[in-house]
Amino acid sequence: MDLTQKAALVTGGSGVLGGRICIALADAGVNLAVGYAKNPDKAAKVAEEMRARGVRAIPVACDVTDLDQIRAAISATVNEFGGVHILVNDGAFNKAIDFTDIDGLTYELWDKIIDINLSGPMRTIKEIVEPMRASGGGRIVNISSVAGLGPNGSSIAYAVSKAGLNHLTKCMARGLAPDILVNCVAPGYLEGTLMSSNLTPEHRKTAVAGAVLQKAADKDDIARQVVEFCRSDTTTGQTLVIDSGRVFH
Repeated sequence: MDLTQKAALVTGGSGVLGGRICIALADAGVNLAVGYAKNPDKAAKVAEEMRARGVRAIPVACDVTDLDQIRAAISATVNEFGGVHILVNDGAFNKAIDFTDIDGLTYELWDKIIDINLSGPMRTIKEIVEPMRASGGGRIVNISSVAGLGPNGSSIAYAVSKAGLNHLTKCMARGLAPDILVNCVAPGYLEGTLMSSNLTPEHRKTAVAGAVLQKAADKDDIARQVVEFCRSDTTTGQTLVIDSGRVFH
């Protein structure tokens, strides 16, 4: 798909990784709706930076647990850019709880993590299908995690939510073909993100030491892969791991 002047909604676009994804899409000529859940000022700043790169961009409230906000964000994207061709699901939440701490995994925390990380992308995908098809079809890219590939990561709930997102990617790829392609990027440990701030220093050290390249995953590599998935006309239902060689999938 030629990305020039296409329109994208990026949930979590005001975050560290989401911002890098916005930059990569902008550099490919994509106009952007920068989604945020809690920080409108940050999203406005990202949108301003995207406009400086020569594309159109707006901040949009898009709490993925709020169906009304999702619908409003999609409508704002379509109204501003004349359609919507790309959805990137990067909104996520986590809290580090050791796998052995079953008491610490409360029902409330489980529900929150699953609601944001799995039900949230399901909502955004379901709501965007009709306007995306009306725009001529498009691409959906989910941001998952290597935690979803096994009993890994910083909590049971997070690992399960990302495993579900990996499988949701496959199911939606089958259900939305042939005019909407759905893929997933599964990053490994990333430094300087909200997720990494939830980890202990020892956990962060172990995450890097466990990769054969002996370094954290690269945010720009992840962002570039999002763009490549959007460009591809024949790749769908795939989850690509970018983790410096920690999990071989």
